[in-house]
Amino acid sequence: MNTRKAMVWIGTGALLLAGFFGTSVTMKAADNPDSEQVSNLLSEAKTMAFQLKEDAETMETFTRMNASWQSHANAIAQVKEHFNALSKQVDKLKAAKNTASPWQKAAIDRIDPFLGEMVGYTEAVIETLNQHPDRLKTPEYKDYLEANADYSGDLAAMIGNFVDYGRTKDRLQQLTDTLEVPAS
Repeated sequence: MNTRKAMVWIGTGALLLAGFFGTSVTMKAADNPDSEQVSNLLSEAKTMAFQLKEDAETMETFTRMNASWQSHANAIAQVKEHFNALSKQVDKLKAAKNTASPWQKAAIDRIDPFLGEMVGYTEAVIETLNQHPDRLKTPEYKDYLEANADYSGDLAAMIGNFVDYGRTKDRLQQLTDTLEVPAS
């Protein structure tokens, strides 16, 4: 799991550096403006992703304690609720994608793989709870919880990094305009 986290951070760092150093695909803000609607939707998605992360991490801690079956059921219900809310938010992002700038489109495209992985693990947790509540201490069940915690953490970090990138990009443009720095 650590390799995947490193790849997310490296990819996000590369994205930020590319934006700051003006690669050949970077255009003037006036030529390709960010969508305010998409920025707001991404900000909301960030909050939702962090809620989901907290839920999944809390549930993962159950592997180190003697939590009841009911505690697991309540926790997975919370995970599912926040997962569904985030999925609806992603649907809104996809609907607004045609107005998004390139970096915003990239953010939207990168969310789905995380959600796709999480849905499988979440369903496995629910199935175990519904059909085999006696297996809550098995390594397989613990792996499901750990994977959910890892994917939700990576997703929250990635969305957060994109939101930070957008805010930093806006701030840089404001400073460029204020200082009247000529375009490269």
